[in-house]
Amino acid sequence: MAVAAIGVVYGDIGTSPLYTLKEVFNGPHAIPVTPENVYGILSLVFWALMLVVSVKYVIFITRADNRGEGGIMALTSLALRVVPAGRKAWWLSALGVFGAALFYGDGMITPAISVLSAVEGLEVATPAFRPFVLPIALAVLVGLFVMQRSGTHRVGAIFGPVMVCWFLVLAVLGGMGIALHPEILGAVDPRWALSFLADNPLLGWLGLGAVVLAITGGEALYADMGHFGRRPIKLAWFTVVFPALYLNYLGQGALILDHPDNVRNPFYLLVPDALVYPMVGMATLATIIASQAVISGAFSLTRQAMQLGYAPRMLTIFTSEREMGQIYVPGINWMLLGAVIALVVGFRSSSALASAYGLAVTMTMMIDTVLAFVVVRGLWGWGKLQAALFLGVFLTVDIAFFSATTVKILAGGWFPLLIGALIFSMLMTWKRGRTLLNTRIRSDTIPLDLFIKSMFTSPPPRVEGTAVFLTTWLDGVPRALLHNILHNKVLHERVVLLTVETADVSRVPEQDRVQIEELDYGFFRVKLLYGFMDDPDIPAALALCDDRGMPFDMMTTSFFLGRETLVHRIGSGMARWREKLFIVMFRNAGSAADYFHLPPNRVVELGTQVEL
Repeated sequence: MAVAAIGVVYGDIGTSPLYTLKEVFNGPHAIPVTPENVYGILSLVFWALMLVVSVKYVIFITRADNRGEGGIMALTSLALRVVPAGRKAWWLSALGVFGAALFYGDGMITPAISVLSAVEGLEVATPAFRPFVLPIALAVLVGLFVMQRSGTHRVGAIFGPVMVCWFLVLAVLGGMGIALHPEILGAVDPRWALSFLADNPLLGWLGLGAVVLAITGGEALYADMGHFGRRPIKLAWFTVVFPALYLNYLGQGALILDHPDNVRNPFYLLVPDALVYPMVGMATLATIIASQAVISGAFSLTRQAMQLGYAPRMLTIFTSEREMGQIYVPGINWMLLGAVIALVVGFRSSSALASAYGLAVTMTMMIDTVLAFVVVRGLWGWGKLQAALFLGVFLTVDIAFFSATTVKILAGGWFPLLIGALIFSMLMTWKRGRTLLNTRIRSDTIPLDLFIKSMFTSPPPRVEGTAVFLTTWLDGVPRALLHNILHNKVLHERVVLLTVETADVSRVPEQDRVQIEELDYGFFRVKLLYGFMDDPDIPAALALCDDRGMPFDMMTTSFFLGRETLVHRIGSGMARWREKLFIVMFRNAGSAADYFHLPPNRVVELGTQVEL
């Protein structure tokens, strides 16, 4: 499990040595190459990895699992359990959703900068390859996104071994560099970092904006925790990943001390000349793996958002018969590919892209700290002093890194912020629009008990079979049921009002999936409960009813769905632009029949107009 975790969880942070030190000593805010500065930067890198990744994420935040699942949405669900409904809960929800929205910006930049930085190694071998760097990088990226349809399991088998080899190579290269100046090992002393910041406050602060590149991907280990568990992730980090990463940074630092001109690309200049081309190939493979983890994370996050009611239904394809977490969302895949191509063509180099990288990650890390504070205070029962110390230490570090990355806003940092703001607006608009729509529909809904009583007074003809009406409220009559009686003048011998709810846990066991309540006149209430990581499959859930004395024969069961057409209404409760956005999203939402895996030949859709 630890080997597998190395392949999936640590791909992003594992490729950071390709560009981190190169960006520290180059670019618009380059740190002058002096021995003191090299030692100071290497010390900052060590303590950033130690405090942010090792202590904050690996030791503390990975303990905040929602039934084994991690990630910002799971952390938000945990935080909301200890906060009563109200304005504070809304702000916490908004924080979590904004952090999730920023992940999409990260998911666009990570493949672009990682693959570009790997392919740029060809320039180290010979400048003749310079014109081919962009086309090769684009070809690799397009191939990566095209193969998503086949599923990650086809390449997942080689992820772990390849990344283990990658980290071993990082360690060996680092050892070769350290041999040039063994005294570089003293950079772990925190006094180097403190003196660097104290002697050059402005320079040190600007340097943090590049040092943060060393910890990008650190938050991914928490997001992917559900795939492997806390212990394998912790074991992999402390025994393989952390040592290999820092040995490589030390080796690069020693190489820079040996000759300052090596700052142009210290990673590839560590590699013996005869091995540069194989190293470019291996680095490209490692960056593909790193990108794959981010892309898969975007798919999983989208499904969580759909389950929690923040995103409209989208076509979701399960690519593995054994692992339900391996999914493919075509709409998200092509959106990411378009954005990645635009980034590569627009920025044209990994150095330019580094200006756009880091801002979204540091904001997400700050949000994680705030949500974790709520969890440790309310859910774990930490005392005020202990919780305040947790918040104070980690939030100070997060704010230091975030403030240093703000100087990158005009140089490209605006991109992930813009993407995050756009996606946040869409997610919150969908949530708000669905709330208003449901309130509007409910206000016009006839109480179910009165409707059933009226059936005894003036009963319609009954026909064989089962009619399943999907609804949001089990105490009201679905519009589709009213329209069916109005137009078809009949009622099935068994009528099932079915609702699907999402719990604030990752997965719900099958034994807790179905709740059945029998009513008069052949009516039944059925509630299906899913976790936000479960696949909502209604036919599979109804098959569980056989053991409860309520068998379902799909050949005699019809599923009735209401399809609403929204029209504008003055005073809808949303700004006009948000109302228009919601209507567009609503019209383009995926089919409920596809989302719930309903058999197409057993579905009847009845339309109606609703004023928003």
